[in-house]
Amino acid sequence: MIKTINLKKGLNMRLAGQLSDTSVAADIRPARIAISPDDYPGFLPKPEVKEGDTVSQGAPLMHDKNDPDVKLVSPISGTVESIVRGARRKIERIVVIPSDECQAASAIDTASVKTEADVRRALKKSGLWSMMRRRPYDIVPTDGDRPRDIFVTAMDTAPLALDPCHTIAGKEAEIAKGVETLKRLTDGTVYISIAQGCNFPDIKGAEIVEFNRLHPAGNPGVQIANIAPLSKGETVWTLDIATLANIGHLMLTGKVDFTVTVAITGSEVENPRAVTTVPGAPISQLIDGNIRNDSRHHRIISGNVLTGVPVGGDGYLRYPYRQVTVIPEGDDADEFMGWASLSPRKMSESPSFLGKLLGGRFSPDARLNGGRRAMIMSGIYDDYIPMDIVPEYLIKAIIAKDIDRMEALGIYEVAPEDFALAEYADPSKLELQRIVREGLDYMRSEA
Repeated sequence: MIKTINLKKGLNMRLAGQLSDTSVAADIRPARIAISPDDYPGFLPKPEVKEGDTVSQGAPLMHDKNDPDVKLVSPISGTVESIVRGARRKIERIVVIPSDECQAASAIDTASVKTEADVRRALKKSGLWSMMRRRPYDIVPTDGDRPRDIFVTAMDTAPLALDPCHTIAGKEAEIAKGVETLKRLTDGTVYISIAQGCNFPDIKGAEIVEFNRLHPAGNPGVQIANIAPLSKGETVWTLDIATLANIGHLMLTGKVDFTVTVAITGSEVENPRAVTTVPGAPISQLIDGNIRNDSRHHRIISGNVLTGVPVGGDGYLRYPYRQVTVIPEGDDADEFMGWASLSPRKMSESPSFLGKLLGGRFSPDARLNGGRRAMIMSGIYDDYIPMDIVPEYLIKAIIAKDIDRMEALGIYEVAPEDFALAEYADPSKLELQRIVREGLDYMRSEA
């Protein structure tokens, strides 16, 4: 029997620009791709290629300095166009242009994968290891990890996100093989979290848990906290259902399926749609000819409006490669009374605003709507974080770098995305996700 968990804390943001059709509208072959190591916390990149090198699909571009077996691989065959570096020669991305002359990398001999060490080696070589995360710290799993449990997210409650239930149809064999593979990496349970109404198959070896669709129910941290909370000294791994299916595909065929389904959404998108492409595809190709032709400036986000990365029209699709959102920037807006306007077009969860009473979908822009100020202890964070933590005091402890208080207040359970809704609602306008990321990195450096 499937266990059902109904969250009461959270918020579903009613934004314009949602998908009306979940079928794939186009298959976009990129003119180039870019892989950024910044998308993989805990991964210290060292390039394995030079500019001008020829690479095969699945060939390594970088490895982790702490564990050279962990790779970031090329999703296409082609030539390394550039290795872009930033301050202090930090690698920002490696760009590859495609070539039909190059062949895919040789398949991994999965028939010889018999032990846990073999499974780990295959996942690291294929690039799929880096698609998983470990708690605490929300980083790429380390080699010495033996997770208590593994949590697979088969739902996405972020604003305007594509429901993964529509992208996994027909992949039952791959998912089952993926669960079988993960079971060899833990003595605990493989949990798969699904949304209510999702017709998910019964998978041998996995425990299925159903959540209501109130965001942030789709966050792995929320699922962990409500299924089997993490205690100090324990480690768990998380991954999404697409990565699980890819693990199964690797073990069945010896090759990685680099195809990703991306939702093109937002109020400034003319025709919201789903497309298929490969990781790191140019944003310009994904949105080409599909942006409203108006005079407003646009903010283009790789991801959703809460946790995504602003990339601009010349940027690239960033991990986790599921969504692109386009909204007004707002720097050219001319609105009577500005952020204090009581217009019914103003999005708010406060019943004092007409927008809350009238309902409907909203087209917010990227303005801060107010000024940054000292932290206001209002208790508002609690309404948006359905976890057994005290978020405001945890944020204060992180800012103070008080390790003992951070531990006591639950920092090992959280990731930056768990504070995204609270950041949206925060009257202090604090960058909560950045603060949590810095706190996790500090705790790891002091461990």
